[in-house]
Amino acid sequence: MKVLITGQWVMRFVDGFREDFPQVEFVFADTAEDIAAKAADAEAAFGPMNSSQLQAAPNLRWIQSPSAGVEWMRNAPELAKRGITVCNTRGAHATTIAEHTMGMLVFLTRGFGPLYKAQQRHEWGVPEGTRLFGLVGLKMGIVGLGNIGREIAKRAAAFEMDVIAVDVNPMEKPDYVSDLQLMDGMPALLRESDVVVVTVPITAETRGMIGPDELALLKQDAFFLVISRGGIIHEPTLIRMLEEGRLAGAALDVAATEPLPADDPLWDAPNLLITPHSSPSSVQTSANVARILSGNLKRFVNGEPLQNTVSIERGF
Repeated sequence: MKVLITGQWVMRFVDGFREDFPQVEFVFADTAEDIAAKAADAEAAFGPMNSSQLQAAPNLRWIQSPSAGVEWMRNAPELAKRGITVCNTRGAHATTIAEHTMGMLVFLTRGFGPLYKAQQRHEWGVPEGTRLFGLVGLKMGIVGLGNIGREIAKRAAAFEMDVIAVDVNPMEKPDYVSDLQLMDGMPALLRESDVVVVTVPITAETRGMIGPDELALLKQDAFFLVISRGGIIHEPTLIRMLEEGRLAGAALDVAATEPLPADDPLWDAPNLLITPHSSPSSVQTSANVARILSGNLKRFVNGEPLQNTVSIERGF
């Protein structure tokens, strides 16, 4: 059995699988020419694939994404036609992303940015104009209560925040969430929340979902964080609101264009914390991803049902 590896970074997991799966041949190929030469008899792939790559792999039956996001599927319409099963690693990154989110929020509310700059200047005291907030009693609105959203909600509740949420899927409300609505409740969530966290995946429905009209609903002293994917919010409007003092602060771990170009105006927006899509990264996350990939490979080899399958039609 041959498994095609379509991204070099995936090899960090595969190297440990060779001993456990001696019957599996792992082959790395990322260029069009390399894939065309090696993919013809591959039955599975670790990593995203586009249409041209799929055409070179007529025997492919399963694609395992090493990430939770599978937005690359929109470049591979053949997936549904050929009945290829796609799996992701949802849940592997959730706790680390939640910790990163709360870290970003505390950075903003406690003024760690200007305080650190003051330290570098050897200045004792809170810089003039720095507003410090506590989290107890603030209302956090989470747009998307999936695995990541729920882990963020748990941590926000531990800080004694009031957590509300919206999601596209009907589900039972967790005890640590005070109110849960479907997506038509998003305008009310944006108006009421002191902190808004966006965790929805990028799909045809969510792309551009939070535009100028939606951002205008935010409180003037609200904090706005985007932790899932770029392209969901209208970045120029966010920049303008920060420049005009219409938000207390914002944080982005993702951007519409990644890597973020050096001349992008986001870099210079006031009261904005940017991290380079690093929220999922941790030693624990790597171990979780390896466990999911190994578990699904064992099921595939044994002809058992795979876990973490995604809906190709819905895009997540």
